[in-house]
Amino acid sequence: MSTITFIGAGNIAQALIGGIIQSHPNAHIIASDPSITQLDKLPPEIRREGNNVLAVKEADIVVLCVKPNLVKTVCENLEPLAQGRLFISVAAGITSVSMSEWLGEGTAIIRCMPNTPALIQAGMTGLFANKHVSPEQKEKAEEILGSVGQVQCFEHESELDIVTAISGSGPAYYFLLMEAMQKAGESMGLSSDIAKKLVLQTALGAAQMAQDSSLDTNRLRINVTSPGGTTEAALNSMQDAGIQNIIKNAIKAAHARSISLSKA
Repeated sequence: MSTITFIGAGNIAQALIGGIIQSHPNAHIIASDPSITQLDKLPPEIRREGNNVLAVKEADIVVLCVKPNLVKTVCENLEPLAQGRLFISVAAGITSVSMSEWLGEGTAIIRCMPNTPALIQAGMTGLFANKHVSPEQKEKAEEILGSVGQVQCFEHESELDIVTAISGSGPAYYFLLMEAMQKAGESMGLSSDIAKKLVLQTALGAAQMAQDSSLDTNRLRINVTSPGGTTEAALNSMQDAGIQNIIKNAIKAAHARSISLSKA
């Protein structure tokens, strides 16, 4: 595998590094971060650097895992080294066009939107490659990002705003639903531990069923809804409350916010 440099050694970088090592134990990885504490969290075989320029000099692929407000400064500092290298950014709201301005026109750039389940190798990542990315570079990026879950490529960068609204922010939607279900169980007399166990295993089982089944979620829902039964009573209550519009409007709000961040 190519030499990969991570700029920033936070949670997403640690997840990606862990996934790469698991699938490619002999991978050559360099990590740069101003925080010694963050670097100390990395596996011992990772080479550590406190200077981004030194970390990038040997790299074929540079993965930017810094906060969005730092991307411009980091890119401008690395601009003299940018040509011939692939840059992968996980920073929300920072477009490939902006990065091209800071790194130099002609730079191969991939913008991606992972989500937090990447921390347990169960992530979902949306990926967009600009026109300067070669097929080989794109394949390597998919391999890196695929080490922590599934990857979906998109032809238009604007689609990443939808990815952000659905899968990027999506785990929090499920956490909210699970939280509400657990509190409902507690209010009806269950202990917190038992309510949590019921909710988490039910969520896990439902997701696994949907993942493994050839049926769509609409058919799966119908199949578990007996006429006149308890599930129908619950679903009717949710429909009466307008749950589908609530969810659609929430995702639209996240989508709009993602667009506004990229234009800020």
